[in-house]
Order: sequence, then C-alpha cells, then structure tokens
Amino acid sequence: MTPIAMQTDDEELLRLFMQPSKTEKAFTAIIEKYNEKLYWHIRRIVIHHEDANDVLQNTWLKTWNGLAHFRKDAKLYTWLYRIATNESLSLLEQQRKNATIPMDDVYEWLSDKLGSETGFDANKLEWKIQAAIQKLPEKQKIVFTLRYYDEMPYQDISKILGTSVGALKANYHHAVKKIEDFILNH
Repeated sequence: MTPIAMQTDDEELLRLFMQPSKTEKAFTAIIEKYNEKLYWHIRRIVIHHEDANDVLQNTWLKTWNGLAHFRKDAKLYTWLYRIATNESLSLLEQQRKNATIPMDDVYEWLSDKLGSETGFDANKLEWKIQAAIQKLPEKQKIVFTLRYYDEMPYQDISKILGTSVGALKANYHHAVKKIEDFILNH
C-alpha cells in the first residue's frame, strides 16, 4: 500500500479527490485502502472469485462515477460497502433469474456454488461455516458476514443496509443460532 493510502484518513482522501489535479491519485489511494476488504466482503456473498472480481470492478466504477456527489452523510467505507453489497445482490439476482431458479431453491443453489469451489472440503470447519452461511436468508447472511468477518459495528451496518440496530442484532442472533445448529448437525 502506498504511503498516501496508509497515512491519510478518509476525509482527507475525499478532500484530495475533489481537487482536479489530485483526483486520480486520491482515488487510487481509496482503492488501495479498501480493495481487499471489499473483495472479501463481496466474495463471501457471491462465492466465486471471478464473480467477486466482476462485482468489485463494478463497485469501483460506481464509486468513481458517484464520488464527486458523495454527500458525506455517511462514512466513506460504509458507502463503499453499501455499493458492494448492492452490486453483489444484483449479481446474485441476475444469476438466479438466468438460471431460472425458484426463490425457494436459492439457498441450495448457493450451497452448490460453494461445493464446486476449488479446495472445498465439507469436513473442515471453515467450509462448514461457509456452507451454513450460504443457507441463511439473504439479510442474515450479510449481517453475519459484516459483523463476524469485518467486525463492523451495528451502527455502520445499519447505514449500509438501512435497517435499525435492533433488527440487525436480531438478524445476527438468528444467524449465529442457525450456523451453530448446522455445524452441530452436519
């Protein structure tokens, strides 16, 4: 990571982005700062590496196109996560429609995608957790991954998903219970 990405806070990066002579340098620093985190967030939702790369590229394109109009009523990283989450869900919806999968079978379809992933071993705990996550309803899945893997505070998740903190806590609690049950029974 370049020194500018490591040493500069988001507000400063946004300020630099608004200066025409520094726009590209600031955007590159934003990408360097958040690219890996966003990739893994997206990957946990869409499963496949290629899909995650496509969604990440779309996320950065939407970010580039929208950053000049960013109102700063949210933190930069919550705005980026919201774009990445929405792009991920759009891809899954598009794939589901193209495969003509009934809504009731979506979770099974996602589990099948996970099982076809290179290196998948259903006996390893990390893969059991991933398999359990894929069986969660969409909202619980996203809340769980943001809270568990990204260690994001509920307040920030609330801004990303547009849901109350209380509802997020309930979603997380239900997700944890379902994951525990899955691991104990598989």
